[in-house]
Amino acid sequence: MTRQPPPGRQKACFTTGSIMRHVIVMAGTGAIGLMAVFAVDMLNMVYIGHLNDPALTAAIGFAGAVLGLQIAVSIGMTIGLSAATAREIGAGRHEEARHIASSSLIVTLVVALLLGLITSLAAHPVLHLFGAQGDALEHATAYLHVVSPFLPLICVGMAASSLMRVVGDAKGSMHITLLGAVVAAVLDPLMIFGLHEGLTGAAISTVLSRLVVAAAGLRGALRHDMIARPDFSRILPDARHVAGVAMPAILTNLATPVAGAYVTGAMASFGLEAVGGQASIERMVPVLFSLVFALTGSVGPIMAQNLGAGQYDRVRETLTAALKLVMLSVGSTWVLLAALQDYVVAGFHAQGNAALLIHLFCSWTIGAFLFVGMLFVANAAFNNLGFPLYSTAFNWGRATLGTIPFVWFGSRFGPAGVQLGHAAGGIVFGSLAVITAFRVTRTLSSPCPAHVPAGPGEVPVSDVPTVSAEAAMAELDELEAPAFRETDRSEDHVKTDH
Repeated sequence: MTRQPPPGRQKACFTTGSIMRHVIVMAGTGAIGLMAVFAVDMLNMVYIGHLNDPALTAAIGFAGAVLGLQIAVSIGMTIGLSAATAREIGAGRHEEARHIASSSLIVTLVVALLLGLITSLAAHPVLHLFGAQGDALEHATAYLHVVSPFLPLICVGMAASSLMRVVGDAKGSMHITLLGAVVAAVLDPLMIFGLHEGLTGAAISTVLSRLVVAAAGLRGALRHDMIARPDFSRILPDARHVAGVAMPAILTNLATPVAGAYVTGAMASFGLEAVGGQASIERMVPVLFSLVFALTGSVGPIMAQNLGAGQYDRVRETLTAALKLVMLSVGSTWVLLAALQDYVVAGFHAQGNAALLIHLFCSWTIGAFLFVGMLFVANAAFNNLGFPLYSTAFNWGRATLGTIPFVWFGSRFGPAGVQLGHAAGGIVFGSLAVITAFRVTRTLSSPCPAHVPAGPGEVPVSDVPTVSAEAAMAELDELEAPAFRETDRSEDHVKTDH
C-alpha cells in the first residue's frame, strides 16, 4: 500500500517535467486575476477621460501618486502579518497565530487611521508639492478627502485576505479581490455618469468597494478561525515581532511609488495634459503586462523547489524560461499596440501632450518594459535564492539613480523627454539586475553556497505599479508567497501559499 504524504506537506511538483510548461501555467493563471483587477482601474481612467476635462484626468494622476505611497505601507504591513502568522501555522501553533493576527489587525487599524487622516488633512500641500495646481489641485484634494479617511477598510481587507492565504485558501482570497473589483466596475459608471458625480463619484465608488472587501475579508478570516479575541497585553510584543518583517517590506515597497511621484512632479511642469497622459499610461501598463507581472510570483516557487532539491540546472533553466516569456509578451504587445495606437488615444480622449505621450509609449518606450520585466524576474530569483537584499538594492537603485538623473535630463526636452528618461533608467537597472541574477544562479553549483533560501524574515518584494488597493491585493495574491523553513527530525521542506 502506498503511504500518503503527511497532512500539510506539499508535493515538490516543480522538480520534474517541463520548466517552460510550469512557468507558462503558473504565470498564465496568475495573469488572469491580475488583468481582471487592473482592467477596472484602466476603465475608471477611460470613464474620467470621457468627461473631457483635463483637470480631472490630471487629478487622478496626482491623487494616484499619493495613494501609491499609502498602498505601499499597506502591502508592507500585510506581508509582515502573513510572514509572522504563517511561521506559527507551520510550527503547529495555531492559537499563537490567531493572537498575533488579532494584535496585528489592531495595530494595522490604528496606523491606517492615522495615515489616512494625516493624508486627508495634508492633501492640499502634499499635492502642491507634487506639482498639482489650479483645478487639478482642487479635484485631487477633494478625491483624497473622500478616500483617505477610509484607508483602514482596505488595510483590514488586505490583512484578512492574507490570513486566508496563510491557511492555504488562495482561491478564496482571490475571490475577495475580484469581488472588490466587480463592485468598483459596477459602481464607477453609475456614480460618474448615472448620478453625474464625476471624480467625487469615483471616490465614493472606491470607498464602497473597500467596505465590501473589508467585510468579505473579515468573514473569510473568521471562517478559518484565524482571529482571536484581542489581548491588549500582547499588542506591543506582537507588533514588534511583525515589524521585523513589515518595516523592511514597507521600505522596499515604497521605492516604486516614490519614483512614480517624482515622475508625476516632472510631468506637472508641462501642464495637465502631460500628467493625464502619464496617468493613462500607468493604468494601461499593468493590463498589458499582467503576464510579466505575474511572473514575479510564479517563478519563485519553481526556483525554490528546485533549489531545495539541489537541481541547480533547473533553477537556471527557470530564469531563462521566464526571460523568454517576458520577451514574447513585450514583443507581441508592442506590435499590437503600435498598430492600434490611434484607437488607444481615442479611447482615453487624449489630446495635446497626453496624446503625444500615449503615441510615444505605443511606438517606442513600450519596448523598455522588456528590461522592467527582466528586473521583475531577477527580483524573484534574488528573493527565492537567498539574496533578498539585492532586490531591495535594485528596486531603490531604479527608483533613485535610475529615475532622478534620467528624468531630470529628459525634462529639458519636454514631456516626451521625461518619458524617455524614465524608460532609459529602467533599461540600465533591468540589464544590471538580470546579469547579476545569472551570476547568482552560477554560484549555486558550489557545494557550500554562501547563501541559503529565504527564511521567515526574508520576504518577496513588490514592484508592480499598483494604482488601487484592489490591484495591490491582486498583486499580493501573486507575489506574497514567502518561503518558511520548517524543520523536523527527518527533513526540511518549504511551504508556500501556492
